Amino acid sequence: MAENDSVLAAARAWKGAPMALATVVSTWGSAPRPRGSHMLVHADGRLEGSVSGGCVESDILEAAAQVIAGAPAVVKEYGVADAAAWEVGLPCGGRIAVLVQPVGPGGFAPELFEAIDAARAAGRSLEVSTDLEVGLSSLGASDGAFVNRYDPPRRLIIVGAVQIAQALAGLARELGISTVVVDPRGRFLTAERFPGVTLDDRWPDDAVTALTPDPATALVTLSHDPKIDDAALIAALAHPTGYVAALGSRRSHAARLERLAGAGVAPEDLARIEGPAGIDIGAIGPSEIALSIAAAMIRSFHA
Repeated sequence: MAENDSVLAAARAWKGAPMALATVVSTWGSAPRPRGSHMLVHADGRLEGSVSGGCVESDILEAAAQVIAGAPAVVKEYGVADAAAWEVGLPCGGRIAVLVQPVGPGGFAPELFEAIDAARAAGRSLEVSTDLEVGLSSLGASDGAFVNRYDPPRRLIIVGAVQIAQALAGLARELGISTVVVDPRGRFLTAERFPGVTLDDRWPDDAVTALTPDPATALVTLSHDPKIDDAALIAALAHPTGYVAALGSRRSHAARLERLAGAGVAPEDLARIEGPAGIDIGAIGPSEIALSIAAAMIRSFHA
């Protein structure tokens, strides 16, 4: 789950310190956070992540402190029907169950964080099973256990350092998606136009091939230059890229498909390209177009 990226980063930064891990293991109704959401609690009171968006965190912090002090793992349930619904419940009407377990032997071993990091860095997903009766986690799926899946970090490759790319890079940053902007035209690809974004001035086919896009990667071409966009699309379609899209009108996309077919791209791969890029929201201007593309990218990641 991409929302757990900050928790995994905190686990690396706090390695060796006493900690507790809270995890949403069940949801009913309009629960504010999905199953698998984490909150990591440091012994000094620091925390990272969320299990309810703020509704029950204070109570979870108390349970975490007890677990860190040596109490056994515990599963806590919250819902609007609870007597203290407005204090530590869910006034939105849903219900959740949250496991609070120690980070260490007998709970969520630090080695599991390391295994998750290694798998994600290699572009692989990893599953971790947890026996809710005792709060012990282990690698792999297991019947009767709660299984959480950790997918590779989501990435976005933008081809074409145009104005829409500036807005799209900003949206991706807010969504926690790491972004690379690729454009061999140096005057467009500047740190001033794309602050805090990784820039790559190689020819797109070289850049995309080196970045090895996987199912957690989106690639969007925005340059309007077939020499640049087509090369990037061909390279992206040679990988299991999760979302591939190209900006342009329906007419220009039809011409693009003809060019790519002539270059040897198979029909099933041509069908993977979303063109025109983005969800049709009647977008006008770079920021709205970027929003429509970001929405389509998120939809694809969750498909």
